[in-house]
Amino acid sequence: MKEQLYFWVERYLFSPNFLQKIVSYLLLPLSLLYCLIVYLKRLLATAKNYGIPIISVGNLIVGGSGKTPFTIALASQLDNVAIVLRGYKREGTGVSVVSQYGVITSTVSKSGDEAMLMAKMLPQATVIVGADRVEGILKAKSLGAKVIILDDGFSKSGIKKLDILLKPALPMPNNFCLPSGPYRELSSLYKKADLVAIEDKDFYRTVEIKDPTERMVLVTAISKPQRLDKYLPSFIEKVYYPDHYHYSGNELESILRKYSADSILTTEKDAVKMENFRIDLSILELNLTLEPYIYERVNKYIKDFGKIT
Repeated sequence: MKEQLYFWVERYLFSPNFLQKIVSYLLLPLSLLYCLIVYLKRLLATAKNYGIPIISVGNLIVGGSGKTPFTIALASQLDNVAIVLRGYKREGTGVSVVSQYGVITSTVSKSGDEAMLMAKMLPQATVIVGADRVEGILKAKSLGAKVIILDDGFSKSGIKKLDILLKPALPMPNNFCLPSGPYRELSSLYKKADLVAIEDKDFYRTVEIKDPTERMVLVTAISKPQRLDKYLPSFIEKVYYPDHYHYSGNELESILRKYSADSILTTEKDAVKMENFRIDLSILELNLTLEPYIYERVNKYIKDFGKIT
């Protein structure tokens, strides 16, 4: 029942049917109130300088937009970088160091899947999780970081930073804020970002399947899983779970038996939650290519930071 509700809400936000559109319009008064509260919070905030260049990679819509692979691509080109993120759906509270220069000191259940993927993909970086981003920033500084990437930090108006907003290539079904639409803040706030990166224009995805087998079944727990379709083999069976879902070995083995599959095809983010099970995995390896001007803008901000503080 919980999973059915999750997928209903996802369809409602991103590909609503006629009935869902009616619900959306009925909820507009709540959306207007939500937008007003969020906007006033932003308006009243004063950005504080924490004495270190901070680059925020964020988006205005709920759900996946490529923040994690974008952050990995950006961080891979920086020295002495720490990534600070919330660690969504992780166990535990407070600030926790997931990895430091390639030494992983956490488990995926305590770090969250996105943080663990970053830790594995970025051996030269430090990865820190915590709901309080300021505490995460201070922890990163204490560990010797010279640059911080703040995952999903656009709404953190009290932090002085370079704001990068990712924008989907295709327009959203509506420009309403939650709960009527997919926007967490007013869509007009794209103009407040220092840099807006549009998918398939400013950054590009390439996907290859690592260790393919003759019979694979797709199993994934990412937002809007249909976006994987263009990278998949024809006629592959698909099993979807809610975003950030934690699998068990038994249910994965059951899926393999049900579809008479040789391996489970999954994303890199899902794989960090599956790799300890004795199950053959085929991985959708995702790489993001960023336009050179993005690196140039970030490097200029880092270089100039000492001059303006």
